[in-house]
Amino acid sequence: MKRLVRLVLLTAVCLSLAVIPVSADDMKPGKGIKVEPARATWNTGFFQEALVRKALTELGYKVKAPKDLQNPIFYKSVALGDVDYWTNGWFPNHDSQLPKGFYDDAGVYGYVVKAGGLQGYLVSKDAVEKFGIKSLDDFKRPEVMEAFDKNGDGKADLTACPPGWGCENVIAHHMKVYGLDDYINPVKASYEAGMASALGDFKGGKPIFFYTWAPNWTIFKLEPGKDVMWINVPEIMPKDSQKSAVDRMTVSGVEGAVSDPIKLGFVVSDIRIVANKKFVEKNPAVKKFFEVFTLPLADINAQNARMNAGEKSEKDIQKHVDEWIARNTDKWNGWLTEARNAAK
Repeated sequence: MKRLVRLVLLTAVCLSLAVIPVSADDMKPGKGIKVEPARATWNTGFFQEALVRKALTELGYKVKAPKDLQNPIFYKSVALGDVDYWTNGWFPNHDSQLPKGFYDDAGVYGYVVKAGGLQGYLVSKDAVEKFGIKSLDDFKRPEVMEAFDKNGDGKADLTACPPGWGCENVIAHHMKVYGLDDYINPVKASYEAGMASALGDFKGGKPIFFYTWAPNWTIFKLEPGKDVMWINVPEIMPKDSQKSAVDRMTVSGVEGAVSDPIKLGFVVSDIRIVANKKFVEKNPAVKKFFEVFTLPLADINAQNARMNAGEKSEKDIQKHVDEWIARNTDKWNGWLTEARNAAK
């Protein structure tokens, strides 16, 4: 009888230990810690920033509204510790904008989208097939120039980048080294207005020719392979700032490309989180979340399309975040669990 009592008591103790509840501190490892995020000035990167901010908030951190910073200013600020992180690092595309000794004080973590930072030129698929367009060189042909001449100056009109954007310099480089100045007119007005015009032309059955990057709403509205096609540059002739990553200017497996591999003429980048090293070392839960967080490029493009359609307030973006989490609950909770475990 005594043995039976002891066995019952021992079993009860074991069961009580097995159901010890998770403490609030385990669920909120960042409780009371203030975090200063930054955000890129292009709104196609706002979605991932809002998702990460939401995660850190769920981990207990007091996350401030992000500071919108130009790339070079952010990289200096994060190295100095004036801001803690952002989700908008494009590497190796941003390498030339890093201050000297950057990696002594800051680091790059995880992959928001691996090889997701595409840039290049696209042409409406019907026109590609009608004129046999494979590269920018095809715009030297009179019938191609005429088909894409919107303003009557005899040149093909390209929806390009506004002054001051990094892509403006690369496009200007392409016009020069491939001898295209007499054949292509890069239109440098507001990019959103230019793409709205291009979309209208496409819907009206007219051929279109534009530069874009991914993630972006443009390739959600104009689907590569169905509506438009990525085309080649004639050959890879990098700018000095591109030479260290020349192998990433030709890419295989790009959906909707006129060839495989395709010579994009722009460096394909990984989108990654950049953070101050001291901040990350003091916050292992944050570090782990940064390492495991990732997004399908298609999900970012779809959200960007909603912003382009008018849903671009902070309230709208938070709604997009909540809806994405609801569709990906298991994945989201799994990331948070990994982050919490890293803090123990």
